[in-house]
Amino acid sequence: MTVLVGWILALGMVVVVPLGLRLIDDDRQRLGPVGQVWPFAGLLGGLSLLLGRGDAFAVVLACCYAAVAAWLAVLALLRLLRRRSLAPVEIAVLTAMVAPSIAASSLVAERGGWELFGFGMTTQLLTVAHFHYAGFAAALVAGLTVSRAPSPSSSIAALTVPGGIALVFLGYFTGDGVELAGAVVLTAGMWLLGWTVWRDVATSARSRLTRTLFAVSAAVLAVTMLLALSWAAGHVWDAVPHLSLTWMAATHGLANALGFAVCGLLAWRRVQRSGDTPATNLMSG
Repeated sequence: MTVLVGWILALGMVVVVPLGLRLIDDDRQRLGPVGQVWPFAGLLGGLSLLLGRGDAFAVVLACCYAAVAAWLAVLALLRLLRRRSLAPVEIAVLTAMVAPSIAASSLVAERGGWELFGFGMTTQLLTVAHFHYAGFAAALVAGLTVSRAPSPSSSIAALTVPGGIALVFLGYFTGDGVELAGAVVLTAGMWLLGWTVWRDVATSARSRLTRTLFAVSAAVLAVTMLLALSWAAGHVWDAVPHLSLTWMAATHGLANALGFAVCGLLAWRRVQRSGDTPATNLMSG
């Protein structure tokens, strides 16, 4: 399980986040050199996973990644101060920009073998995964979707996805009940997001390949989020069947990484490069 999670984490750091940053940035380079530096930082973060836990060099590599993630979080704060807006699209994009710093903090602690806030190593690895894929990729897709296809459903998705992420995170500290509430909110938001992408975004794409990528990304959520909901519910009520942690990584984790995040962000990147792009609007103003 740990090896598979490591590959999923490396994919998030090396591929998913750099691809997403290209969708946030525009010709005025409001993100500065962060987007250019990130692939190298992500590679260092991925390499840290190849070294033994507690290895000093692994911690150094993870800290390099964390420094760039913190830089992105500072840019999120500057964006908030500049725009002074908490519109759904802004909440979603700000969540995406801050999430990697939380993931990176957990990565540093896990690589060092330190129980951050009393959490074990497995929980910290899962936190790294959660904040790369739900925190960054899902929130960013929600922001892109409401930017391209503004509607009540896309606006609600852009609020419930960050809200669910925050509740799940709060549940780590307060108990399984709050985590289950977060899973319910996040699942509802992700299902609504998938439906909106399928209905309003995929059908308007010019290329058949782009439409297929959008469709795969949306369809994957129907199954993976049901698994996430059963996992959270199973930790509150023993009678609720749920997969083991190993199988959750192999199904929910892998499908969300490849099917939802990579396919979805590739589709948005194709839309951006075709010239019919709402993505540049995320950084305008």
